[in-house]
Amino acid sequence: MAWYETLGMLLGTLLVLMALGVPVVFAFFATNLVGAYAFMGGDKGVEQLVRNAAESVQSFALMPIPLFIFMGEVMFHTGVAGRAIDAVDRLIARLPGRLGLVAITGGTIFASLSGSTIANTAMLSSTLLPEMYKRGYHPSVAVGPIVAVGGLAMLIPPSALAVLLGSVARIPIGELLVASIIPALILATLFFGYVVLRCWLRPDLAPPYDVGRLSWRERLLPFAKYVLPLLAIFVVVVGSIIGGIATPTESAALGAAAAVAAAAAYRCLSWRNFARSVNMTLRLTVMTLFIICGSVTFSQILAFTQASNGLSELVTGSGLPPLAVLVGMLAILLFLGCFMDQVSMMMITAPLFMPVVQQLGFELVWFGVLMLMLLEIGLATPPFGMLLFVAKGAAPRTTMREIIVSVTPFIALALGVVALLIAVPELTLLLPRLMAS
Repeated sequence: MAWYETLGMLLGTLLVLMALGVPVVFAFFATNLVGAYAFMGGDKGVEQLVRNAAESVQSFALMPIPLFIFMGEVMFHTGVAGRAIDAVDRLIARLPGRLGLVAITGGTIFASLSGSTIANTAMLSSTLLPEMYKRGYHPSVAVGPIVAVGGLAMLIPPSALAVLLGSVARIPIGELLVASIIPALILATLFFGYVVLRCWLRPDLAPPYDVGRLSWRERLLPFAKYVLPLLAIFVVVVGSIIGGIATPTESAALGAAAAVAAAAAYRCLSWRNFARSVNMTLRLTVMTLFIICGSVTFSQILAFTQASNGLSELVTGSGLPPLAVLVGMLAILLFLGCFMDQVSMMMITAPLFMPVVQQLGFELVWFGVLMLMLLEIGLATPPFGMLLFVAKGAAPRTTMREIIVSVTPFIALALGVVALLIAVPELTLLLPRLMAS
């Protein structure tokens, strides 16, 4: 069987199972069983599949995933992140679109502590959306910033998805984590500037209101008490990686311990919310490890059948310029983001894209950041962007059309940042090179 027939059969089986409603993890395992039995020697291939699955989750490099997840769950369930957003609310006083700016600033801070896009969006929606609508904010400047900034948790460390992508695509995890920081901060700055400019040009979208006069002490003290210590956790986690003091696993352990200590210091930690954090961490970690098992085996079947080599040779031998191939791969991710969740996209595309990326000589960390950017954009692209439905659940009176319209300018800004990163790769490679120096 030719390589393209093998690839078509494997992808066809996977897509049919997913279309039938089979969860993506089990769809991948069923496809792997079919592929291993058909192309790797029957029963011996299935035995090899089991060995691959066991070996794939025994890597020490995967330890940051449960630790980062636990760190975010502690911040979320203990309410520490909510106090930080209240402190940001006090600090931002009279700028146009004030509550939208609180969402962007607070969401960026929480993203640097949680690594969970859904938790980020859900918390901001439940905390700020009711107040925005009460103050007469238009949905375009209420829902849009919350959905847009929710995706930043996928980029800013501690991002469990970045660790997962590094594991699946064989990209150095520590470098990928720190390489995403500058693009994420550029995105947050553009979101902030867009809201200020739009609300300055159209004050009716976010009617100003009297927030009460607070002294500088009353505004700065909560920020110093509830935000700066949490930012110190982020600095410890990222700084230890950049400085070469700790591996990603060790820095994740430091962050998890610091999150528990912070919750205890604020007297927010109880056995109930601690147990809830552990429970959610175990659930998400088990799901992630199953995903890694399926993806590693899928990659090996593609390599064994020469499908990945055949595809990379077809692309590199087509005569297309490398930039056109890169744009094509990113366009595929953008299209898939309209219909699939991020993990499914990653599992399907990473085994196919990475051989092509290596053949073309692209920097792996740089491509990894671009891939994370497109995965982040996919969270907000209609019709099935996950964060659109999270926002809809928090604002049932807002129509899906209004939510999509509100998010569209932020998607355009994110695509602009992708173009900037393609034109200036140094923006993603600056911090990884600092690590290596």
